[in-house]
Amino acid sequence: MLEINDLSIEYPARKGPPNLALENVSLAIEPGEFVVALGASGCGKTTLLNTIAGFIPPTRGEILLDGKPVEGPGYERGVVFQKHALMPWMNVIENVEFGLRLRKVPLHERRRVGMECLRRVGLSDAAQRPVYELSGGMQQRVGVARAIASSPQVMLLDEPLGALDAFTRESIQELLLNLWDDSKGVFFFITHDVEEALFLATRLIVMAPNPGRIVHELHLPFARQYIETRNARATKASGEFIAMRERVLALVHETSSGGTH
Repeated sequence: MLEINDLSIEYPARKGPPNLALENVSLAIEPGEFVVALGASGCGKTTLLNTIAGFIPPTRGEILLDGKPVEGPGYERGVVFQKHALMPWMNVIENVEFGLRLRKVPLHERRRVGMECLRRVGLSDAAQRPVYELSGGMQQRVGVARAIASSPQVMLLDEPLGALDAFTRESIQELLLNLWDDSKGVFFFITHDVEEALFLATRLIVMAPNPGRIVHELHLPFARQYIETRNARATKASGEFIAMRERVLALVHETSSGGTH
């Protein structure tokens, strides 16, 4: 269980009062949920994710993981960044093993785990390749493999697909849903893309800026529909999906224009 209780985040300003990036955000995420945060730039999505990751301390409020306060980064929370953040001087398997190496996991065990994670993201044959030889989509798959190597309870994904072409983006969306279905853990994903949000989310939170806050929550069926059919195109082409896309587009436009209802 991931619990966010009355979380507020302030950033100091050069002059005047602090900038209130998040105000009184509360959210409880159960194991097996795929929660997606959607909203205009400046609504605090990345700040919220970074606080869950332990990169930013709360100004007020708290974040609890299984009842224990989050007080910094930890291996129980895997992070996939907008940019893959791979080490270019390491090959693929060395990048995937990096967190396990920091935890002093023996070489033979981290190699076994690393290869299994590469198999799960479809990159078993690329283990010894330099990361700079890989395409953007393959590099992002390496980033996902590195994040799952520590078997995290919580996966945090900060707009990881924004720079990819449409075909690669959809293939990694499917990969993420397959990993989520296998793990039954908590996934928290942020995006600007409405269609992506609808496809991935079992629960969608729409955020508004100034200050950042949650203004709408929607429970969605499309991720589970995909798991049942393994047909992303059919899911996204359904009348129910298209109608929900228009509804959510209207909500995002409303919140970015200053409305909340």
